[in-house]
Amino acid sequence: MGKRNSQRKNAALLDSDDDNSSVSSTSTVRSDRMSVAGNEEMQVDKDSLLDQAVDALYEKRGSTREKALSSIIEAFNSNLQHQFVEKKFATLLHQCLNCIKKGSSKEICLASHVIGLLALTVGCGDNANEILEDSLPVISQAFKSGSEATKTSALLECLAIITFVGGSDPEQTEKSMQVMWQVVHPKLSSNVVAVKPSAPVITTMVSAWSFLLTTMDGWNLNPKDWQESISYLSSLLDKDDRSIRIAAGEALALIFELGILEKFSAGAKSSSDSSTEEGNKPREYVHIQGLKAKIIIQARNLSAEAGGKSSAKKDLSNQRNTFRDILEYFEDGYSPEISIKIGSESLQTSTWAQMIQLNFLKHFLGGGFIKHMQENELLQDVFGFTPKKKYLSDSEHRLSSSEKRLFRSPNSVVNKARTQQLNKQRMLSEGKNIGRFAANMGDDA
Repeated sequence: MGKRNSQRKNAALLDSDDDNSSVSSTSTVRSDRMSVAGNEEMQVDKDSLLDQAVDALYEKRGSTREKALSSIIEAFNSNLQHQFVEKKFATLLHQCLNCIKKGSSKEICLASHVIGLLALTVGCGDNANEILEDSLPVISQAFKSGSEATKTSALLECLAIITFVGGSDPEQTEKSMQVMWQVVHPKLSSNVVAVKPSAPVITTMVSAWSFLLTTMDGWNLNPKDWQESISYLSSLLDKDDRSIRIAAGEALALIFELGILEKFSAGAKSSSDSSTEEGNKPREYVHIQGLKAKIIIQARNLSAEAGGKSSAKKDLSNQRNTFRDILEYFEDGYSPEISIKIGSESLQTSTWAQMIQLNFLKHFLGGGFIKHMQENELLQDVFGFTPKKKYLSDSEHRLSSSEKRLFRSPNSVVNKARTQQLNKQRMLSEGKNIGRFAANMGDDA
């Protein structure tokens, strides 16, 4: 990641015989120290609240654990908790995994989200890899223990995030993608009845799978598996649910962008042992080209679909716009460009892979997305984004109402200490002025 330029201006303290200048300089330095002390007290208070929330995860009452998890999510969204994570990384991870093992659907959703936020906070490295390795077996088991849509979607998103951050090699990423795929295509034994996945679960699975695909080199994957995946995604374009159609369309656009179809076509065409049809073209090659043509026709139809009486205008508009972009890419090679404001800077994307990453992370982080883009070096590296670094004074920090009472109230410890210091400075200044007045009177006499 590029180095961010510091824009802090260092104030030079100039030597002066003027007593007022001396008092002013001393006051400024002491005021700055009080400001730092106030910020340190704020951090201690926040860490204390987080410590209490983690301790609450040991409680037997599920509602208590749910409340604690919600508090942790709020804290991780509002600030990057690096210091806290350094101390409590393993404890927080394993307590959240326990919540997934024994908690309600709501608790599983919250714990899954905390684990994802934890991965984004620690960034790439050994800790992130530990999160993935420890969480994957637990998440895989949780998929089998019930099919409640909200819970399954939360687990899918968690698995996508922790693999995106902690997957150190393609095999780990591919394993997670296979686990996701089995959520909608489970491997069934003879005595197991298949459970039809809901539309939200299919949409989340395809989005999470695509998110991880952005990190993969498609040329290393099994052609047979890819043919099945592409055929399935094409079938989803015929579903009634528009969110499924959009997710599948974006996944197919990404597959085109990665050159996967062209790779399979070239491989099939050059294969000497493939069975052939008319014109001595391998059957596999003919099938792939036919699938590609079908997808383009589907995209064209969906980009111009007419709305029915029950059609939501916003959903229909989103579908049309998405498939117009997809069709333009399929036919002309132009990817959609996106630009969003992050503070005073703009974050821009120009590929399907970047757009899918941006949308997924923005959805996962919700209200914490802007904060993470401004301060999270992992996300800044992902998008090549370098924000202007802003140094805030004590009065500019965004505080909660309780923090304002603690640190800005006239009765707060920080403000009382500051008031006492200013009174001392005023008394010293008045004492010096009286001394000068008396000396002048003596000279006049």
